[in-house]
Amino acid sequence: MTLGLIAYFSTRFDSSDSSIYLPGKSTDGHYQIELDCNACHTPMMGVKEQACLDCHGDDLDEADDSHPKSKFTDPRKADQLKKIDARKCITCHIEHRAHRTHDMGVTLPEDYCFHCHEEIAEERESHKDYPFNSCATAGCHNFHDNSALYEDFLAKHLDEPDFKAEAFLASRNLSDRIAKSEIAKFLNPDAARQADAPQELALPPENHENWFTTAHAQAGVNCSGCHQQASQSGTLEWKDTVTHETCQKCHKAETSGWLKGKHGMRHAQDLSPMTPSMARLPMKTEMAHASLSCTSCHSAHDFNTQYAAAEACIKCHDDDHSKNYFGSSHYDLWQEQAKDQHAGNTGVSCATCHLPRVEQSDGEVHVEHNQNWNLEPNEKMIRSVCLDCHGLGFAIDALADPALIQSNFQGLPARHIESLDLVKKRTTENQD
Repeated sequence: MTLGLIAYFSTRFDSSDSSIYLPGKSTDGHYQIELDCNACHTPMMGVKEQACLDCHGDDLDEADDSHPKSKFTDPRKADQLKKIDARKCITCHIEHRAHRTHDMGVTLPEDYCFHCHEEIAEERESHKDYPFNSCATAGCHNFHDNSALYEDFLAKHLDEPDFKAEAFLASRNLSDRIAKSEIAKFLNPDAARQADAPQELALPPENHENWFTTAHAQAGVNCSGCHQQASQSGTLEWKDTVTHETCQKCHKAETSGWLKGKHGMRHAQDLSPMTPSMARLPMKTEMAHASLSCTSCHSAHDFNTQYAAAEACIKCHDDDHSKNYFGSSHYDLWQEQAKDQHAGNTGVSCATCHLPRVEQSDGEVHVEHNQNWNLEPNEKMIRSVCLDCHGLGFAIDALADPALIQSNFQGLPARHIESLDLVKKRTTENQD
């Protein structure tokens, strides 16, 4: 849409309704914030390259971006820039172009890899019969994040069993982290014995009963720890509603991830909370207008992490993949763990895969609350989730089978990706 048209419309319509300026459908990753034009655009409607990096830069760094901007600022790459100017995000990702948008929001024709790698069939005979647009097929290559698919990694995981003999997830150690932090000095050692909510509030007794059994109570987080918040004047005031700003005092990493994901990204742009009615996935009609916050999944006062890990998801989600979880082998494992506390962290909930536990280099473990972090391309899930229980070959095949994903992995993969086979053959040939 030209600037002239925007100026014309702004004089004839309520300018607070930004939807009239949308030139087309946004991608699934951005549609929630599409009405906040300033999030991505300059006042003159140019696209802010930095806006892309503000949201996706950390992910690119963590993935060790295989096609970083620095690769293409090298003068020796000048010829390649004539084909694709890979220094800019919008070269490949142009919003509001639904008619030409492919997976991952790519708006280039599907043969974009070929323009720079046309010699691959000559360099590797094994690739000569592959179609020119098949490079990004699941189990092969990804433009930015090849962390689970590059050749050396594949070679390390050849001939692994489909199901590992021992499967174990990292244990959360939040309480240890808090005990070593500045927050510890604000905890009340007597919190587990007596709630400190103002008497005049006459709160329901179940609020105290639910809180009393939680890790919050045991750690010394009393009612005032969440509900007593600083006012604009700096004085402490009781607030019935607790927001994510309060939660992040102790759960900084989790809140940061949540604000990047689809559940919390609208909060990050100071928009109204996400509701299931806004989703493009099927959602339960009775939950259509529920506002999403931390307590949507971690219900207030009891903060049941077992409930938040599975049952809370199906409260809203109504797609086949979600519904089929409760008839899957993954769910059976989750139930076994719930019955036997000595079974260890071997259960598989929705959160196990979509909000995985991430161990940092310093040994700290946090739950990644950005459910987009390992969702697309789905091979990103291999390192952070699948390899805890499965061999690499099985994981690649499973994630390449759309029907298996819809059934929530109930059964065996019906597809086979040749990535490991090619590496094994190449390794054998080199040894000979």
